[in-house]
Amino acid sequence: MILDWLPFKIPAISTGEMLRAEIAAGTELGERTKAVIAAGGLVGDDIIDALLAARIAKPDCKDGFLLDGYPRTVPQAEFLDRLLAERKIPAPIVIHLDVRLDALVGRMMCRRMCGECGRMFNILSKRPRVPGRCDACGGPLTVRKDDREEVIKERLRTYELQTQPVLNHYTDGDYHHIPADMSTSYIFDEITRVLGPRLPVGVKK
Repeated sequence: MILDWLPFKIPAISTGEMLRAEIAAGTELGERTKAVIAAGGLVGDDIIDALLAARIAKPDCKDGFLLDGYPRTVPQAEFLDRLLAERKIPAPIVIHLDVRLDALVGRMMCRRMCGECGRMFNILSKRPRVPGRCDACGGPLTVRKDDREEVIKERLRTYELQTQPVLNHYTDGDYHHIPADMSTSYIFDEITRVLGPRLPVGVKK
């Protein structure tokens, strides 16, 4: 996915999407990942780090990139620090989108995935044009196995334990906290406020 709401285009890199691609392809990594996710766990750092390092080495990342869902542990953050330093890439701008637990659970339980092409929808915020059918290919929309309430809550508990130390790792850097259970327009404006001054000269709105 390419972010085109800024005056320049950068890839949005989701570790979740990369892992789902491995699962869909039926690779050994995909099968291991599938079992971990179904049990409500999180995939190990070694797998995620390797995927991330390979991804940001691609040509479309040369002008920058957005990381979504990474780093989620302190070892991942430390790995990213070393990787960026080795490749002479500037330290990251960290945007913390903070959402209440009950709101997160509600949002995730409303997700739907196309069983054929993998496209994601949400019956609250990103509804398909035809209920129960994918806009792209017409395939049936299903609830992912890891979007059951008990699995979601277990994942979020694990995530919370691991994530707070990561936030502490970055709070002395270019860190920005944004309440994300607000309107989408508010969140957009806040992200733009953070990133706007960092746009290259000549492309600011």
